[in-house]
Amino acid sequence: MKEIVLTAMAFLPVLAFAQDGKYTVQGKIGNYNAPAKVYIEYALNGKNVTDSTTVKDGNFQFTGKIGTPAQAYLILNEKGSGVGNSRDYKAIYLEKGIIKVTSTDVMTNATIEGPKTNQENARYEAMMKPIYGEEEAIEVKQKAATTDEAKSELNKEEKVAEAKETALSKKFIQDNPDSYISMNALESYAYGADYADIAPLYNALSPEVKASASGKEFGDRLPKLKAVALGAMAPVFAEADTSGKTVSLESFRGKYVLVDFWASWCGPCRAENPNVVKAFNRYKGKNFTIIGVSLDGPRGKMDLQKAKQSWLTAIHKDGLNWTQLSDLQFWKSKEAELYAVRGIPQNFLIDPSGKIIAKNLRGDDLEDKLAELFGKI
Repeated sequence: MKEIVLTAMAFLPVLAFAQDGKYTVQGKIGNYNAPAKVYIEYALNGKNVTDSTTVKDGNFQFTGKIGTPAQAYLILNEKGSGVGNSRDYKAIYLEKGIIKVTSTDVMTNATIEGPKTNQENARYEAMMKPIYGEEEAIEVKQKAATTDEAKSELNKEEKVAEAKETALSKKFIQDNPDSYISMNALESYAYGADYADIAPLYNALSPEVKASASGKEFGDRLPKLKAVALGAMAPVFAEADTSGKTVSLESFRGKYVLVDFWASWCGPCRAENPNVVKAFNRYKGKNFTIIGVSLDGPRGKMDLQKAKQSWLTAIHKDGLNWTQLSDLQFWKSKEAELYAVRGIPQNFLIDPSGKIIAKNLRGDDLEDKLAELFGKI
């Protein structure tokens, strides 16, 4: 699951500032000097906030005040040209006390020393590092694979690795109900799990964790996760297609429909598209179709027209010859909000009565499920 494009910085927890919770981030990254800058990015009242400081002899510092611990990102840019021009970053937790960030080379390799939450995060990252390495190795092999047999075998290996990751996350959450890291782990766990598995984990968290900004946000989202649980009637929606015509999900009643959330900018989505195309072409004559819902939209310096063109170009290039819808609102997509989508690719298989019967069918899983429904073709 590590390669799935999650909402990341776009939906960092809202920070709750307090007068008595002073934090200091003290950093030493290599021997960088101006124009190199370190940026700190977090969310406040639903909006991204960015601050920066010039690096001198590798040293930098940020100070502020915080209530409950909350995640932030430190981004190193050697040219000092902004957060969007660097992929060298490290997640930390802003919390009362001194947080030390050190690396001999780049921010990504930095070690974090700090109070309780950062210690717990270091422990969680150490626990997950081997499985992340395993998943990355599989991903490299997948990119190099040239035969269907090799790809299928690697997909099986990927599923085993993802199951290990899920099990580790679940154990950490269960063993650490009073940790704010458990809230983050639950966010990741929820991508591939169903409401029946998610709700008990959330309910077992401590009152303090559930009362945090991210805890409250997740609690508010639980009803939406319940609404798209296996066996639930799929929430209906109507959205514009590529020509601007409004198309409703309800108009597909009587068919098996895969509602597929993706975006032109999403690498894992584009990598998954050939599998979706293969399944569509094989089963489109069997009372099965797909509705693509794109999370394309203006971002950075891209305007609405360019965002739409990127969407249309990707549809054509990837051969997505089924209904395509989008409100072109990026992560503020109404449909993504309705289906509690926080990471892509993600999909929901709906039966002819409108009931959700499967979700997150990727790789061979989609083909296997359709073969189960219609017989192998």
